[in-house]
Amino acid sequence: MAKVISKGLRFFLFLSIGLIILWWLYKDQDPQKLTDILKKDVGYGWIFLSLVMGLLSHISRTIRWQMLIEPVEKRPGLLNTFLAVMIGYLANLAIPRMGEISRCAVLSRYENTSFSRLVGTVVTERVLDMIMLLLSLFLVVILQYGVFAEVVKNKMELTRITDFFSSWKFYISVVLLAALIVLFRKKIVGGKIFFKLKELWAKFKEGLFSYRNVKNKPMFFIHTVLIFVLYFLMIYVCFFGFPFTRHLGPGAGLAVFVLGSFGMVAPVQGGIGPWHFLVISTLLFFGVEGTQAAAFALLVHGSLNGMIIVTGLLSLIAIPLVNKVKPLNE
Repeated sequence: MAKVISKGLRFFLFLSIGLIILWWLYKDQDPQKLTDILKKDVGYGWIFLSLVMGLLSHISRTIRWQMLIEPVEKRPGLLNTFLAVMIGYLANLAIPRMGEISRCAVLSRYENTSFSRLVGTVVTERVLDMIMLLLSLFLVVILQYGVFAEVVKNKMELTRITDFFSSWKFYISVVLLAALIVLFRKKIVGGKIFFKLKELWAKFKEGLFSYRNVKNKPMFFIHTVLIFVLYFLMIYVCFFGFPFTRHLGPGAGLAVFVLGSFGMVAPVQGGIGPWHFLVISTLLFFGVEGTQAAAFALLVHGSLNGMIIVTGLLSLIAIPLVNKVKPLNE
């Protein structure tokens, strides 16, 4: 009972944080201006194309997951795997991080596969996704280095940061930290936090190297890259649907996609709030006016999550209709 209450409190806490951020972002926006932009300035054909790109990325993820499952279990059917993936996305909109467990439970039930082994393949997926996201961030920094460097220098006072790392305060801090680690090393090594970190590191390594058993490695890596290319296009094609972002190049699109993705990593349902904040901030960075950036974030986030809700609900309805329920194989 205590666990249920704890999960419920976390659910409402993170949702409340996201909604507060969303309210803060839009409280000073003129509703009439937002409405005018959404009614008169949007090319909805581009938004539809974005949804197609999103759907293709989910299909590519489905195929990649099949390839990860095949070495440890029988290869599941494409339709069941796709439906499980979409149900997982829907679950994430309700409870953050629940989607990974949900899709494994659904696929395990309808394909008669081991739930625990499926969870292991999802660990691999999460590691690969994080690597691809960090590589994408690195690419953004390279492509937009001049712009970022100027903003960092002017607004974040880069010189003060570098001065700290070259000052005596920094070196004293390092020495004190090292002394504390040596002094309390037994307690640190024997503590719960250390064991949790050790366990997380073991899972990370397991996930990172489990791809070695994939049969068709070239195709596996093609899908790994393709998923992120489609994610990028899903955002970038929306630029052409608005007159105020149409002139921005792929570099700006990549920046919006990558920084927005970090908003989706936040433990908030559907990235509500953090995603809007990061996307609006990035568009402002590239010279888009505040109300216009707010309209872009509102429509793009709403349409993409709307697609997940519709396909997820249809998947929930469809999967028992196209399958005979099989017992769970532990």
